[in-house]
Amino acid sequence: MQVRSLKADSVKVKGRHKLAGAALLAGALMLGTAPFAAAAPTSSGDEIESIKISSGSAESAIDYWTVDRMKAAKSADSLVAGKSGSSAKVDTNKATKVPGHAAKKNAAKTNFKAGGKTRGQVAPVSHIGKVFFTLGGQDYVCSGNAVVSANESTVSTAGHCLNEGPGAFATRWVFAPAYENGKTPYGTFAATELVTTSEWSNDGDITYDTGFAVVSNSSGSTLTDTVGASGVAFNQPRGEYYTAFGYPAASPFNGETLQSCAGSASADPFGQSQSQGISCNMTGGSSGGPWFLGSGSSSYQNSVNSFGYNSVRNTMFGPYWGSVIQQAYQNAQN
Repeated sequence: MQVRSLKADSVKVKGRHKLAGAALLAGALMLGTAPFAAAAPTSSGDEIESIKISSGSAESAIDYWTVDRMKAAKSADSLVAGKSGSSAKVDTNKATKVPGHAAKKNAAKTNFKAGGKTRGQVAPVSHIGKVFFTLGGQDYVCSGNAVVSANESTVSTAGHCLNEGPGAFATRWVFAPAYENGKTPYGTFAATELVTTSEWSNDGDITYDTGFAVVSNSSGSTLTDTVGASGVAFNQPRGEYYTAFGYPAASPFNGETLQSCAGSASADPFGQSQSQGISCNMTGGSSGGPWFLGSGSSSYQNSVNSFGYNSVRNTMFGPYWGSVIQQAYQNAQN
């Protein structure tokens, strides 16, 4: 989640601030992508972009991700000069919360409870896991979370963990819930559809750096039947207290264990995005990990790990989940 220093000077372009001589983290942004069997990206209105992935490609993705390839995947923290963030206020709608649910199978569902550690290594959580994907011929790793959905198969992550922003969608995208030290107790779930905001996929706008993946069943069961699902919340007040989770892989971490941090959110100090920051020392690999309102992992998810500034130490920024990101979620979960 490393980011180069942002300079205070910026150039306003079409209502957004182009970061001058600076770089925001937008991991895995490399030109080109390996060929795969998928439909062309489609737009839903002006705000959402998505791509369908064939069942054959989904099956191939599961076969592709061996333990060795998982461990060799790079953190999605490539730095891209000239990334930009929206200067306009994020559109909001009525505050909404959708409750989550426990696993419907007999599999043990683990949760990091309120009142526990708020920073450092924690035990695996059944619905939080690692995300693996290929972009531009390179294998990458991020974090993700199973969220409540009508299709029982939706994973939240960062936009840059499934799309170049702007550019191509990822291939070989899989989710490994409750990953720890190379073990995947619930197996892997391959994406059949990837969804993100048009602001991210067309413009690389870090304010809207969120994506959702619809995944295939595993052993005849849906994702959330197997691992449970977090509730989601949109259009909430700013400045809330959050607990964030992820699998940071860049030093001093190794990406093999789940980590957590927590704090009250504050605005981007440079005004370069509409994202909020919390106290957090997680690094690359934690991108896309969930932010929960309050303490623990049993509450409502309301953002994801997105980026940081190297001039603002130990602070993680996450996008504000307003009406645009809510629409991306609606498109994915139905």
